[in-house]
Amino acid sequence: MAEPTPRRNEPRLRPAPLLFEPAAAAADPEHFFDLESIDDPRALLTRATELTQAFRAATDRAVEFQAIAAAQLADPRRFDRLTPADIAERAEWTEDYAKKMVEYGQDLLRGSEGGGHASPADPM
Repeated sequence: MAEPTPRRNEPRLRPAPLLFEPAAAAADPEHFFDLESIDDPRALLTRATELTQAFRAATDRAVEFQAIAAAQLADPRRFDRLTPADIAERAEWTEDYAKKMVEYGQDLLRGSEGGGHASPADPM
């Protein structure tokens, strides 16, 4: 089960680093972060768990950045602001989901103004 995303007053966990794969290895569909070469099941479980946690953390952080971008694009002070329908089309979301992401992004932006949440310029 996925752990909940840390909130404003909780420290953000540092996941294991995602190592970039060489182009030749990435082209092989059976190759995945060199997991197939690990023979010891204990080591395989450890590394696969590290990757799972890193991907979850990366997903959570990317969603936060999506929400912040959606809120910024929908900001009524922008002369070129986008409607939730426009944002939904660009992000391949439903309009209802776009509205929720705009609200979430606004909340994140408000939190960063008060110092309680990391801003996009400070990705900690």
